[in-house]
Amino acid sequence: MLDLNHKSGFVYGREASEPEPLGARINSRIDAALVAERDTQRPRDYLGASRIGEPCARRLVYEFTRTPVDPGKEFEGRTLRIFKAGHVFEDLAIRWLRTAGFDLRTERRDGGQFGFETAGGRIRGHVDGVIVSGPEMGLTWPVLWEHKALKASSWSDTAKKGVQISKPVYYGQLQIYMAYMGLASALFTALNKDSCELYHEHVPFDPGAAQALSDKAVDVLRAADAGDLLPRIAVHADFYLCRFCPFSARCWSEGHA
Repeated sequence: MLDLNHKSGFVYGREASEPEPLGARINSRIDAALVAERDTQRPRDYLGASRIGEPCARRLVYEFTRTPVDPGKEFEGRTLRIFKAGHVFEDLAIRWLRTAGFDLRTERRDGGQFGFETAGGRIRGHVDGVIVSGPEMGLTWPVLWEHKALKASSWSDTAKKGVQISKPVYYGQLQIYMAYMGLASALFTALNKDSCELYHEHVPFDPGAAQALSDKAVDVLRAADAGDLLPRIAVHADFYLCRFCPFSARCWSEGHA
């Protein structure tokens, strides 16, 4: 007689003889494919302008020299999915702004992306777009346009405090881009990925801030060339930025500050 109630034991809430749930198996394959795709891409050989606003210059040296991150701190497939989704949200925001009458340019006439390079190509930046004209908004065209898709809590914090306080890395990105693109102001757009609410902020060019960021970038290149590390941002490893840094273990095991 066939025993339909036979159990072969459980593993983490399921029978040992059963495969992982269908969804988990599909996601595993998707994530593995995204990781494999990422691993085939040529790594950056320049300091990205979008990263210069990073508060810790020592971390930038690690990034520029392509130092391996701590074990287990590599970007997983789920994180890569988030990055990919961000591009889709950006495309939507571009379409919405154009539909609303803003002449938003995202490519040069030759099809290339707007951007710049300096320091012999060792510092480069690629901007999301430039709005060259649009409805009367009290803005003087053209303006740099940058877009970010944020989770609800991060979006709310940005909308409440402004990009300079809430997202200093993004603020630094805007300042560097404006400096090298010769633009006097920027429109920063943040999309709430949960509700699709949009936050727009006009950000004027700050020459002092841009100069300080440019100087920091030069310091990073010089340190990398000399095989040196710039000072840590904190005196204790439990500093909040250090706790989330993918180089934290390596950094705090180094003998010098």
